[in-house]
Order: sequence, then structure tokens, then C-alpha cells
Amino acid sequence: MIKAIVSGAAGRMGGRIIHMMEGVPGIMLAGAVERPDHFAVGQDVGEVVGLPRKNLPVSGSLAQVAAQGDVVIEFTHPEPTLANLKVAAEAGKAAVIGTTGLSAPQVEELKRLAAGARVVFAPNMSVGVNLLFKVVADIASVLTEGYDVEIVEAHHRLKKDAPSGTALKLAQVIAQALGRNLDKVGVYARHGMIGQRTDPEIGIQTVRAGDITGEHTVIFGGIGERLEVIHRAHNRDNFAKGAVRAALWIVNQKLGLYDMQDVLGLK
Repeated sequence: MIKAIVSGAAGRMGGRIIHMMEGVPGIMLAGAVERPDHFAVGQDVGEVVGLPRKNLPVSGSLAQVAAQGDVVIEFTHPEPTLANLKVAAEAGKAAVIGTTGLSAPQVEELKRLAAGARVVFAPNMSVGVNLLFKVVADIASVLTEGYDVEIVEAHHRLKKDAPSGTALKLAQVIAQALGRNLDKVGVYARHGMIGQRTDPEIGIQTVRAGDITGEHTVIFGGIGERLEVIHRAHNRDNFAKGAVRAALWIVNQKLGLYDMQDVLGLK
């Protein structure tokens, strides 16, 4: 039985991960963590997330409970994610990380820490989205000339990072398939008299409104036709199910950094 610790347990994603873990063979909740000043610290995690009492209090520190688990599932913010990954790595625990909004230096630090641990790091753990990554790369490898690429993502008004990690990943896999450098061709906003669109640019545009769980549209626009590939998340459960699936997978892997393409066997 794999013992999982959920960091950010009282958050929107953490709560759904705990719910989705219920009844899944081979895995159980062994710990729950929140930031030290969170109201949930000390309370029973089952009652916090709307499940029956589990006699498992929410801890204010991963270090206090790391020994109880085999894998840490982390959906919080960049700074605590890196701190918790360090704790997990030093304790010899695997980690599943779905945190987005990491800067380039933070990603490099995550890679450094993951070299001595077993880590799945993915901006989106939905099975459908990870299939989307593969599909758009295949499309881009065929539509190499004469098609403009635009990505539009929409999320709820509370999301703090933009563009979404998923939109950035889509842009990265498309740029790679086209042999382009996203740092040079990515366009994240347009306003005013900007002139004609250049051929190599990849547009990534952001919408924030209401309670949208997550929508991503990739447009390949040619002269006389366009191809659109769309993924819409109706709730967070598909992300949570993917995180649980990743937790079950990563504990049996060799040390190193993996993503959901590895988990799903899409590589």
C-alpha cells in the first residue's frame, strides 16, 4: 500500500486529490500539510475537505510528517513547492508536483533537486491534456509552413499566474516540433498599431473570468482553412485523478525527473 501525503490539503486541488484517492486500490492518505498559519492546521483533514473524520490532523510542516509517507503530492505555490521538494528528497520520498508559475531559475532548482529523487513534474495532470500535448506536436510537425499558431487559455478569476502552465507547455511542444525558439517567437499580448503578424510567432493569449476551471484552444490558421484543437476541463477531478495515478506510478521508478507523458506511456 502506497502512503501519500498531500501538501496544500485544504486548497481547491488538494481537497479534490484527497477525494479522488478514496477507494483507489493501492494508495492511502497518510498525511496532510498546509502552511503554518492556515486555519486548517490541527483540524481533522477529513472534516476540512468534506469527508468523514479520518483521525488525521493537518500539519503545518511537511518535515513533521514526511516519515509517514512514500510520496508527496504538491499543488501549492513555487516557493513552498521547492522547500517541500527539498524535504521530500532529503527524506528519500517520491514527489508529484503540479504547481505552476515557477520562474526559469525555480525550474532549474527543481531539476537539481529532482536529480536525487523520484519526481513527476507536470503543469497539467489530466489524461486528456497530456494527449493534447502529443496531438498538437504531431499536427505542428505536418503544418510546418503557411499556418499561424495561436493558443488561447481561459481560467477562473482567482488564478494567479499567466499564461497557464498548460498553455506554456503547449507552446513549447509546438515550438519544438517547428524547430523554433519560444523565447524568441512567443507573443503574449497585442495592443495598438503592432504591424503585420510575423510568420514564426506563436501567440499565447490569456482570459481570466468567473469560475472557469480551464480551457485551452490551439489554432492552426492557414489561408482558406483553420484547424482548432480544444480541451475543456469541466471540474478539477480529472487533474486530481491524474495526480493520484502519477503517485501510484512514481514510487516504483528510478531516481530522476519525469512528466505525465512518462506516466501515461506517451513517449
